[in-house]
Amino acid sequence: MTETLKIAHRSIGLGHPPFIIAEMSGNHNQSLERALEIVEAAAKTGAHALKIQTYTPDTMTLDLDEREFHISDPNSLWTGTSLYKLYGEAYTPWEWHKPIFARARELGIIPFSTPFDDTAVDLLESLDVPCYKIASFENTDLPLIRRVAATGKPLIISTGMATVAELDETVRAAREAGCNDLILLKCTSTYPATADNTNILTIPHLRKLFDCEVGLSDHTMGVGVSVASVALGATVIEKHFTLNRADGGVDSKFSMEPAEMSQLVIETERAWQSLGKVSYGATEKEKKSLVFRRSLYIVKDMQAGEVLTAQNLRAIRPGLGLPPKYFATLLGKKLSQDVKRGTAMSWDLIG
Repeated sequence: MTETLKIAHRSIGLGHPPFIIAEMSGNHNQSLERALEIVEAAAKTGAHALKIQTYTPDTMTLDLDEREFHISDPNSLWTGTSLYKLYGEAYTPWEWHKPIFARARELGIIPFSTPFDDTAVDLLESLDVPCYKIASFENTDLPLIRRVAATGKPLIISTGMATVAELDETVRAAREAGCNDLILLKCTSTYPATADNTNILTIPHLRKLFDCEVGLSDHTMGVGVSVASVALGATVIEKHFTLNRADGGVDSKFSMEPAEMSQLVIETERAWQSLGKVSYGATEKEKKSLVFRRSLYIVKDMQAGEVLTAQNLRAIRPGLGLPPKYFATLLGKKLSQDVKRGTAMSWDLIG
């Protein structure tokens, strides 16, 4: 069992409600005003953290619109554009980071980011970021992971596409470079993802295999997969977040709106609360309900000496008489006293 870790003021672990991250990504649509509105909306939903991404088109790829640098997959949300243009549309200008972080902190929500190179880490360190996230597509970039881990801050890594061998290299690199607080997120790197391709049974296996906190980076629609993941031990849930999918944007089609994020916060906490412990028998709050079990009652007025039969002895509610398991034992026994209809059956009624 891994120990609880902390990100800023928030404790994360099986003994605490799930840590919910609202991922802004490129949903600001190149408007700082909209970015700040997203921060405010995320805080109102009850989400615990607001995540952005720190890169520029030039730190991500080359300015080419041909061959592998052109997105030609007809099933992609971004088909017809180049990687460079996509990142130019989606990136969060670096001068926006400070006001975004400041607004989040004012509202009590934890701001952090996904860096994609050393310069991004330098910027985020200057803003005293409380933790870092490594995206699925960078989870094999061991130099980047070592650089982030060397900060000594909690590190969240999405595991999309990674084999067990690759994850072993990733985790070893992070720990050897100084990361003591590690969280691995099960992730399916399709946008959107489908429930049948999510395989959240991997979550408890990840926890056992790498002895760290685990969670879910969820690109499915709705809250069902995230809620189910909590039952499997997810302590962190990340979902893309926008003000309104109809507004468009690079990630809007698989992002949650505020009402949905509020539901996610509520339902994942309910799922966590429901786990409890292995428990049989009446709980303290159930004890009052024991009276409504079935039990044996005399259902006709009877006189001393009369024999108990299926016509005058029945299992009914409430539960103040002898348990129904004694029904066959009592049949044929004689009453030792007069008994009124509606009397709970007890051993002292028979001779």
